Amino acid sequence: MDEKIYTTDQVAKILQIHPLTVLKYIKSGKLKGVKLGRVYRIREGALQRFLEQEST
Repeated sequence: MDEKIYTTDQVAKILQIHPLTVLKYIKSGKLKGVKLGRVYRIREGALQRFLEQEST
C-alpha cells in the first residue's frame, strides 16, 4: 500500500483549481474520494483515473 493519499487542498494545487471545485467533483461522482471525519481524502489512483477521463 504505497499509494499516496491527498487532501482536497493538495489535489486543488495539483490541478490548479479551487478546493471547492474538487469537492464539487467528489460530490458529483466524477472524482472518487473518501470522507474521513469532516474531510475528504483522494487516492493517487483515483486522481489518475479522473485525469484520464477528463482528458478524453
